[in-house]
Amino acid sequence: MMQKRLEGKVAIITGAASGIGEETVKLFVENGAFVIAADIQDELGHKVADSIGSEKVTYHHCDVRDEKHVEETVNFALEKHGRVDVLFSNAGIIGSLSGILELDLGEFEKTMATNVVGTAAMIKHAARAMVEKKIRGSIICTTSVSASVGGTGPNGYTTSKHAVLGLVKSACSELGGYGIRVNSISPYGIATPLSCRAYNLEPHEVEASTYCNANLKGVVLKAKHIAEAALFLASDEAVYISGHNLVVDGGISVVRNTTTLEHV
Repeated sequence: MMQKRLEGKVAIITGAASGIGEETVKLFVENGAFVIAADIQDELGHKVADSIGSEKVTYHHCDVRDEKHVEETVNFALEKHGRVDVLFSNAGIIGSLSGILELDLGEFEKTMATNVVGTAAMIKHAARAMVEKKIRGSIICTTSVSASVGGTGPNGYTTSKHAVLGLVKSACSELGGYGIRVNSISPYGIATPLSCRAYNLEPHEVEASTYCNANLKGVVLKAKHIAEAALFLASDEAVYISGHNLVVDGGISVVRNTTTLEHV
């Protein structure tokens, strides 16, 4: 029998009701973790938990833009399982697709509130729980190739993901003293419900666009590939990896510039 890589660990996953989050919930449970699946999409979130059919996963409503929700989610994990070993801060939005000349600052602020402030709140409260319990935990944040390459996403999204990457580096510097690892994952374009809605495209259209622009041929990037990256960073296999941005883009960000999906 294959060894379960997260046996007995307690994980909080935000944005867990669909896409990358959903795949990660399933994979973490398969690998022995107790998972708090957090999201604002209650119906979908409960469906994810029910579909897994395990007492190891519990859905919990959490709007990461509200610090009270975040604190309550972490406390829920502590009350239910007594500890928090892993945080996968994955909740995020793409936001407005408008260019800089037509930028809606209200929409820009909404994107920053979810992607940056929400991530900061999750790191703050999960890290506090880890420090209090003396847990040498793992914190993982979803960024994007847009965190390091301009022109691969909308203005607000690109700005927010740059900020999340900075937050990861800053938190890594502080939390390393407690034995807590902080890393990020930067995917290229994936056909998640979020991206399909944002660009008004079908999943196969998003995948075709990604594959067309990708440097690495012969494989189509799926949400499960990001879940596998998160599993690695959450596990003891990555025990000395911290402050790292794991780019899962088939090399596109270091080979040539990409175009946004809307331009394909």
